[in-house]
Amino acid sequence: MSQPLQGKVALVAGATRGAGRGIAAELGAAGATVYVTGRSTRARRSEYDRPETVEDTADLVTAAGGQGIAVPTDHLDPEQVRALVDRIAGEQDRLDVLVNDIWGGEKLFEWDSPVWEHDLDNGLRLLRLAVETHAITSHHALPLLLRRPGGLVVEMTDGTAAYNRENYRVSFFYDLAKTSVLRMAFSLGHELGPRGATAVALTPGWLRSEMMLDNFGVREDNWRDALDRVPHFAISETPRYVGRAVAALAADPDVARFNGESLDSGSLARTYGFTDLDGSRPAAWRYLVEVQDAGKAADVTGYR
Repeated sequence: MSQPLQGKVALVAGATRGAGRGIAAELGAAGATVYVTGRSTRARRSEYDRPETVEDTADLVTAAGGQGIAVPTDHLDPEQVRALVDRIAGEQDRLDVLVNDIWGGEKLFEWDSPVWEHDLDNGLRLLRLAVETHAITSHHALPLLLRRPGGLVVEMTDGTAAYNRENYRVSFFYDLAKTSVLRMAFSLGHELGPRGATAVALTPGWLRSEMMLDNFGVREDNWRDALDRVPHFAISETPRYVGRAVAALAADPDVARFNGESLDSGSLARTYGFTDLDGSRPAAWRYLVEVQDAGKAADVTGYR
């Protein structure tokens, strides 16, 4: 199997589960050495209290063909992030790909709750986890990434710039967090572009993360059983799909053409020719606008 990222070093910040885990695994499949971070370890769980760990993700990277290195890190702690980057610099003397996927807000936001009714502590905590962590990580990691030309920064978010500009997303705090990350990629594009690196914002579609599957009472091997209750879930995708999007971007010598832009897994699948694990190409954000938001019956014909 081709490994276009052999010899490259990546940091996937927030790789314990979901999109981060899928991205780390696909970077590994492409041959990269991948440092994976998170707060859930085999010795101690975060407040999520879930079984996925950073060590498990590192093992997936190695099994896929790369080298996975787990470094438990709280990205709200600048000293921990500084130590993480110092370790990468000491062991590798390079950083080619930074994926800012830190989130941690699933248990903190309240659907359709206005700002004056939303729990304030939870809302502010969500913003710290979703925005401040990305800023801290970029501050410490980008000098290492800029040592060599061609570096890539991927800011992971939920929703494209076009979709989020026109649609209210969940709540004041959630909306602000996801839109802020989109703007981070735009700003980083201006700062990194003249210095030989590229920054993009990237969103998956409806992600079949571990938590989403649990919420619907299904597993990856029988996820379609949820369609009777949630028909539009038919457009969903695995975390490996957006992982393949990141791997394709990282291997593209002309990736700078996307600098500062908002991208999504479905559109990049058509650009680069990759598929999800089942061979399909879900176009979730087009489907969302043209089918789900339009009030039409679930039908993925022409969308995956």
